[in-house]
Amino acid sequence: MSRYFLGFSYKGTHFHGWQLQPNAHTVQAEVNRALSLLLGHDVDALGCGRTDTGVHARKYVAHFDADKNIPDTGGAIAKLNRILPHDVSVYELYEVNPEAHARFDATSRTYKYFITAARNPFLQEFAVFVHFPLNLDAMNAASAMLLQQTDFTSFAKLHSDVTNNDCHVTEAYWSVNEENSTIIFTISASRFLRNMVRAIVGALLDVGRGKLTLDDFKNIMEQKKRCSAVASAPARGLFLWEVAYGSK
Repeated sequence: MSRYFLGFSYKGTHFHGWQLQPNAHTVQAEVNRALSLLLGHDVDALGCGRTDTGVHARKYVAHFDADKNIPDTGGAIAKLNRILPHDVSVYELYEVNPEAHARFDATSRTYKYFITAARNPFLQEFAVFVHFPLNLDAMNAASAMLLQQTDFTSFAKLHSDVTNNDCHVTEAYWSVNEENSTIIFTISASRFLRNMVRAIVGALLDVGRGKLTLDDFKNIMEQKKRCSAVASAPARGLFLWEVAYGSK
């Protein structure tokens, strides 16, 4: 038995997220199907985390066990990409130690959220159009507060199967790409809760348009109640951008 890490990207538009669900089209189901065909036995790939319906991944990592060694990983990648649908693309496959875990061994994850200030048909599935002006200085001031927060209950999906809502955010900021008129939110943390990034973005957008003050945003965090936060931002602007590991 050999364990492998699989690195791939996917466009989440037509998927109900990563995780297997009854009667739903998921990325995990497609990856399991492709690996099972490639290896000739049932495979259950375990991912680095959940993504919601419609969320994309620039870099997603899963691990799986093969009955025997895969000598030609480059050839295996090519075969997987012929089996997988066009909106999933494998770019990396390598053997790891038998105890390595795609989820539990990840030391940090980075998400990016894309907003466009100009209507663009080529960004329609990957960014959210906003028709109102945004105060980026205020949004960055609010984002900086996230680094001082530990309990993110106010931005967590209710009734999730987690033991606590503690996360360590190491960076959170907004930037502008003048070339394609996009505004980008980048956030990195030790872990993320379900719906956390989209809930944070929804609140930060309200700060940017003047519906929430910085004190309001701070109070939302400190109340530690999901009902205190505003509506979540749409899924299509969100990308799992990077997953970092220590030694594997």
